[in-house]
Amino acid sequence: MNASEAAKRAHGAADAAAHLTTEEKNRILGTLEELLRERQEFLFEENRKDIEKARSELLPASLIERLTMDAKVVDEMAAGLRDVIELPDPVGEIVKMWQRPSGLRVGRMRIPIGVIAIIYESRPNVTVDAFALCLKSGNVVILKGGKEALYSNRALFGLIRDALTRCSVPAEVAQLRETSGRAYL
Repeated sequence: MNASEAAKRAHGAADAAAHLTTEEKNRILGTLEELLRERQEFLFEENRKDIEKARSELLPASLIERLTMDAKVVDEMAAGLRDVIELPDPVGEIVKMWQRPSGLRVGRMRIPIGVIAIIYESRPNVTVDAFALCLKSGNVVILKGGKEALYSNRALFGLIRDALTRCSVPAEVAQLRETSGRAYL
């Protein structure tokens, strides 16, 4: 799927994401947390492919360290999901209200942006973190991680899609762009 098609699908799912209840969002995030723990060994297998490739390309040790997923990283991702679940739902919150001289009351309400695209480096945990924050704020997200974390990002994204499907939410609420190099979305 090209970038234009991805954007159209994302736009089409924006209404569904915007109208998810707090409970639905939290159920998706809780399901993802469970999947992270259940499929941890699969995540490690996929991550090893990225590590082996990074080593064969003689990438710096610091990058390989950021790229590595272990039990501690999975625990941190799961804790991050739990933290987002605990956050108050920002959608629909009235942040300011005032009265005009005519007597008309005017207010500001927090609403979803719609579609957010996030491009990030080779930290697989960002795949989960970015998805969680976008979902909680009622937004669709298009993710593009660094090419060094291709297998890890695919595996994590598969869990995201599985969580969405299990909770009967359109899969297009989250998308992963797998373009190589520095190509934009």
